[in-house]
Amino acid sequence: MNKGVKQVRKSINQRKNLRGLKTKDMSKSITPAFPQEEEKHGFFPFIPDNQQPQQTKEKSRFISWIILKGILSVVLFFGVAILFQTNSELLRKPTEWTSNALTQEFPFARVNQWYQETFGSPLAFTPNQNQQAENEQQLALPVSGNVTESFQANGSGIMIAPKDTSDIMALDEGVVIFAGNDPETDKTVVVQHADGSLSSYGFLSEIDVHLYQFVSSNEQLGTFVPNKENKTVFFAIEKDNKYVDPVQVIKVDDTP
Repeated sequence: MNKGVKQVRKSINQRKNLRGLKTKDMSKSITPAFPQEEEKHGFFPFIPDNQQPQQTKEKSRFISWIILKGILSVVLFFGVAILFQTNSELLRKPTEWTSNALTQEFPFARVNQWYQETFGSPLAFTPNQNQQAENEQQLALPVSGNVTESFQANGSGIMIAPKDTSDIMALDEGVVIFAGNDPETDKTVVVQHADGSLSSYGFLSEIDVHLYQFVSSNEQLGTFVPNKENKTVFFAIEKDNKYVDPVQVIKVDDTP
């Protein structure tokens, strides 16, 4: 009888050793709280230790996409460089198109006008039509004041001297293509209009708009506070890469 009991205990210990559940090192073993279905039949569920997580696959795909974009960027860069170095007549038109695309500002205001004429509603970044209708009126100076320097004397625009702190208003609706510090006119805002013209507002004290923001006619672009160093606001209109006398566009009281 004792011999049979010893044989059964020996068989049990052998099974535990095969499962990895040694009684001498219980801290490194995994003992389920309740017997699983496999245990009833003499099997212990096997859980692999080295599973590749889904995050690793997604990270690999992301890295591959970044590398692909980098390669495409390099190919595009060298392609443009080769295009400009080639004097072939066949590549003349592609070269001109690429040059214009890289040097000219995208016509945001013109595209917005085309969208409204085609689909009958403004783009998402434009104000509603009721607000535009309220702001539509005759063109006027961006700020009230005397013109202290004419277009003929300045060569690119006019200088306006407000008497007090004033708001600087947009000449017409359009898209802001520059809002920041200009080397010549300090804090400056440039608005692109649907007809392709640009209106510039320089020597501002504060800028209240951001790049690529749609502005309505007479919408505030910034403020001007006269001081000892600066008493005038710069205003210019540019059409077809040429400056236009604002007096010819707007009814201005020229009082030097």
